[in-house]
Amino acid sequence: MQSKICSICGAHWIDQQHYWSGTQKIGNELDLAGLVCNNLSEPKKTDCINPSLGKEGGDTWASRRGYKNNKLKEFGL
Repeated sequence: MQSKICSICGAHWIDQQHYWSGTQKIGNELDLAGLVCNNLSEPKKTDCINPSLGKEGGDTWASRRGYKNNKLKEFGL
């Protein structure tokens, strides 16, 4: 069994499966990149171990804002 932990965000990989640091639930490397890794400042990016660093797609804060705003519109807010 191989285990890695990112020194920047604390995300875990066990046998190449990503797990979120806060919940320990199975994660998605592309979502992690969109929400965390791709938003890091340059010195920290060099220490990031996410293989999806720099890739586009997955969940992002912009997509989450859009989802929230659409739900608010549905309720007339």
